[in-house]
Amino acid sequence: MSRRYDSRTTIFSPEGRLYQVEYAMEAIGNAGSAIGILSTNGVVLVGEKKVTSKLLQTSASTEKMYKIDDHVACAVAGIMSDANILINTARVQAQRYTYAYQEPMPVEQLVQSLCDTKQGYTQFGGLRPFGVSFLFAGWDKNYGFQLYMSDPSGNYSGWKAAAIGANNQAAQSMLKQDYKDDITRDEAVDLALKVLSKTMDSTSLTSEKLELAEVFVSNGKVKYQVCSPETLSKLLLKSGVTQPAAETS
Repeated sequence: MSRRYDSRTTIFSPEGRLYQVEYAMEAIGNAGSAIGILSTNGVVLVGEKKVTSKLLQTSASTEKMYKIDDHVACAVAGIMSDANILINTARVQAQRYTYAYQEPMPVEQLVQSLCDTKQGYTQFGGLRPFGVSFLFAGWDKNYGFQLYMSDPSGNYSGWKAAAIGANNQAAQSMLKQDYKDDITRDEAVDLALKVLSKTMDSTSLTSEKLELAEVFVSNGKVKYQVCSPETLSKLLLKSGVTQPAAETS
């Protein structure tokens, strides 16, 4: 039945479904997973890197984590070329707001404006939805630390802990069990690594397969910090999800 209604994003099926949007969400299910956790003193983002070849030239750029503005960052799951377009759009919108009002753009307003763009690609013919989901982490003076998740349909929602990408259902149920409201940033890092170690397809967790970023306030300023591979290796050992022997091999 679906075959008659899945050729265009603008056609509803008799059950009221937009199949192309659902297929875009399926594409995200095959991507490397990412987890975001809101803590009392920051937001933690952890992502699984899919490209880990020894021949790959390591650069300053990352595969999963991106800084949008000084107070907002995001983790990505899905088609990276689609994500790059949306990230650049978000950066421009954030800078325009700062230029116009001389203050950082509120996090939810930035997320909503980006989701409006995504929604437009589900409503007009000749376009396909962006095959990418985001976890947005940020801080503003109105609501403090915030974590939002958005999908290809243009929907977004605020979360205390969320997972996107491969095995996100299993990760979400683990987060639901272990998350507590008064969790600190260090505990959130431990929880994210523990959940990712149990839901990742890979057998062993190493710093080459992960990216970890944090948004926190230090000396009255919002900081975005990406964890170095050396620090990440120490965190993995400390949280007990990898063995010392695995690091030396």
